[in-house]
Amino acid sequence: MPITQFLERNANLYPNDVCLVEINPEIQEKRRVTWREYDLIEGNPTTHYRREITWQVFDEKANRVAQMLKSRGIEKGDKVAILLMNCLEWLPIYFGILKTGALAVPLNFRYAPDEIEYCLDLAEVNVLLFGPEFIGRVEEIADSISTNRLLFYVGGDCPTFAEDYDKLVANCSSQPVDVKITDEDYAAIYFSSGTTGFPKAILHKHKALVHSCKVEQMHHGQTRDDVFLCIPPLYHTGAKMHWFGSLISGSKAILLRGVNPKTILETVSNEKCTIVWLLVPWAQDILVELDAGRIKLEDYDLEQWRLMHIGAQPVPQSLIKRWKEYFPKHQYDTNYGLSESIGPGCVHLGVENIHKVGAIGVPGFGWETKIIDEYGKEVKQGEVGELSVKGPGVMVCYYNDEEATNEVLHDGWLYTGDMAEMDEDGFIYLVDRKKDVIISGGENIYPVQIENYLSKYEPVKDVAVIGLQDERLGEIAAAIIELVPDSYCNEDDINNFCKGLPRYKRPRKIFFADVPRNATGKIEKPKLRKLYQSEHLVDAQNRG
Repeated sequence: MPITQFLERNANLYPNDVCLVEINPEIQEKRRVTWREYDLIEGNPTTHYRREITWQVFDEKANRVAQMLKSRGIEKGDKVAILLMNCLEWLPIYFGILKTGALAVPLNFRYAPDEIEYCLDLAEVNVLLFGPEFIGRVEEIADSISTNRLLFYVGGDCPTFAEDYDKLVANCSSQPVDVKITDEDYAAIYFSSGTTGFPKAILHKHKALVHSCKVEQMHHGQTRDDVFLCIPPLYHTGAKMHWFGSLISGSKAILLRGVNPKTILETVSNEKCTIVWLLVPWAQDILVELDAGRIKLEDYDLEQWRLMHIGAQPVPQSLIKRWKEYFPKHQYDTNYGLSESIGPGCVHLGVENIHKVGAIGVPGFGWETKIIDEYGKEVKQGEVGELSVKGPGVMVCYYNDEEATNEVLHDGWLYTGDMAEMDEDGFIYLVDRKKDVIISGGENIYPVQIENYLSKYEPVKDVAVIGLQDERLGEIAAAIIELVPDSYCNEDDINNFCKGLPRYKRPRKIFFADVPRNATGKIEKPKLRKLYQSEHLVDAQNRG
C-alpha cells in the first residue's frame, strides 16, 4: 500500500491523539496552543513557541494541500518542491503532495540560489513551496524559476513574486482527492549531499518509503506509547525515515528547532521523549556540558528516555563509552544508510549488540549486504572492500542522469562508495569513503581509522583527517582537531598520542580549528581539503 494510507489509518483510529508538536526556542511566545484550522482563518499564524496537531487535523491538512494542488493543475507524476525549515506545516505538505500522486521534492535549506535553481530544473519541478527564511534566496532567482512553475509562500506577509499558501489552502476541502496510488508509483525525489559538486536527484517509489517505515519499527520497536524527538532537518531522508517509525506505530513526535544541549534535555524532560536520534556533534556537545557541570542530569526528568541512536557518520567508540557513563540505562543503536537506500537502516548495529560498538552492524530488516573488490567480487572476511546493499529501499535511479545511475546500480545492488570490512562475527565496520582514501607512499590510509583513534584523546572534541598533496609521498594525512572548550593540548601532545598508531598512519600535519559539518552531521572534507591544501603548499615552499 502507498505510505499515505498509514496517515489515513491513524486519523481513523486515533483522531484526537496529538501526533506532532513543534517547539521553536527562537520564538519567545510560550503559550501552549493547539493548532486548528481557525488559526489560519483568523490570521493567527505560526509564531507560537509550542504548537501541536492531532492525527485527524494532520490528515485534513494534507487533504487541503492535495485539493489546493489539484485545483492549480497539479497531476499525478508532477513534482512539488519543499523548501522549509522544520515546522508543523512540513509533514502535512509532504503528505498532501503524495496524496495527489505527485512527487515530493524536499530541498536542503542550506542551498544557495544557484543550487535551488539547479535542483528545480534537474527534477523538473512544477511547484515550489518556500518559507520566510528563504525569501531573499528565492527572490534572487524568481524571474527565471517562475516562468515555468508556481511559487507558493508558506508564512505571513507573502512577497509579491509568490502566491499566499495559507490563503490558498484555507478555503479548500478537507476531503481526500480521488487519485489512485500504488506501491509502484513514484513518490519522491531526494538530493544527494552534493559533496563533489552539484547534487544528484534520487528517485524513489512508494514501496521504498513503506519499507523504510517497517525497517524503523523493526529495529527500534516503536509503540503507541513512544515519543520521538526529531531534531535533524526533515528534508533529509534520515530524519523523516526515523519519524516513519512514529507514523507506522501511531505515536507522537516532537519537532525541535535548535541543537543547544540544554534545550534538548529540557525538551526530552518536558515532552516525555522516549527516543532521541542525535548526530555525533550534538551528543558531544551534551557530554561537554555535562563534564563541565553547566548542565546537571538531576535537573531533568529523563527516566522515560529509553533509546539514543546515532547515524549519518561514523561514531567513535569513546563517545558511546562516555555516553553510557552518564546514561547507563539507555539502549543504543547506530544506523547506516544513504539517501539512495531511502535513508537509515540498510545496516544497523541493533540495541542488543552494544558490545560491538564501533561497527555499523549487520544487514537491516529486508536488506542484503556484501563487500566487494573493484571487479565486483566479494572479498574475504577481514579484507577491505566497497560495501554494497540490496533491498526494497534501493532507489530507482538518479533522475535524468543515466551515466551516474549505471555507475552505482548493478543487478539490483547499490554500490555505496563506502569502504568497509567484516569481522568474524559478521559485523560490518566502515573504513572510509572510497573517494576519501589517502594513498601515501603507496600505502592506503583510511581517515576514519585515524579519526576514531584521535577521538579517544580526552582534549579532542571533534576531528577530521584529510589527504593533502605531497611532492614526495603523493599524499600525506593531515588532522584538523577541534578541542574541548577550556582544554589545552599542542602539536607535540597530539604527535605523542599518535605513537600508538603505525608510523605510516600518523598525521604529518596538525591543524587546530573547528571541524565543519553539514546539516546531517557529515564532515565537509572537500571544504577542508581546499582550505588546508593551499596552507600546506605555502609551508612546503617556505621549507624549500
